[in-house]
Amino acid sequence: AFQAARKRRGKLTSVDKANVLETFQLWKDVVGEVHAQYPDVQLDHMYVDNAAMQLVKAPKAFDVVVTGNMFGDILSDEAAMLTGSIGMLPSASLDKDSKGLYEPSHGSAPDIAGKGVANPLATILSAAMMLRYTLQQAEAADRIERAVQAVLAAGLRTADIWSEGTRKVGTREMGDAVVAAITGKTITKTS
Repeated sequence: AFQAARKRRGKLTSVDKANVLETFQLWKDVVGEVHAQYPDVQLDHMYVDNAAMQLVKAPKAFDVVVTGNMFGDILSDEAAMLTGSIGMLPSASLDKDSKGLYEPSHGSAPDIAGKGVANPLATILSAAMMLRYTLQQAEAADRIERAVQAVLAAGLRTADIWSEGTRKVGTREMGDAVVAAITGKTITKTS
């Protein structure tokens, strides 16, 4: 988490419930000890209930959040809705060497498999995270992220994020549009 924060805005928020659960005091102590190795990273500790409120109130105040699985699962679903859909949120579970599991926050969504309605952007952005954090390919990650931004700026939307004035597309068309943007093709804006 500290390494990820260092590669981003240099801000890490550790989320716990040390005021109620004694086990979280150990969490807080360990995070504090590791922080000593990363003096350039700003560390804030926050109780989970306050973090949930602040995530809605001031989401830009956060950059990298480190917490346990239970709180992380809840907060990541909340954060996903700030983007408009859980289909937009990439995620990573990293070890100390930045090796990890990258996946969309929503999981595999087997209930919509093969229907062409899934939003592929979280999966695509998860691949960009893998390039950035595990494979050390920041330039390639930047290209993918810019391509996703270009496609969204052009008004293409899967059903989960569609609104008036945008163009509804399926899984394949959204993926193809991102590939086209990566390769430098112009994405026509929706009028």
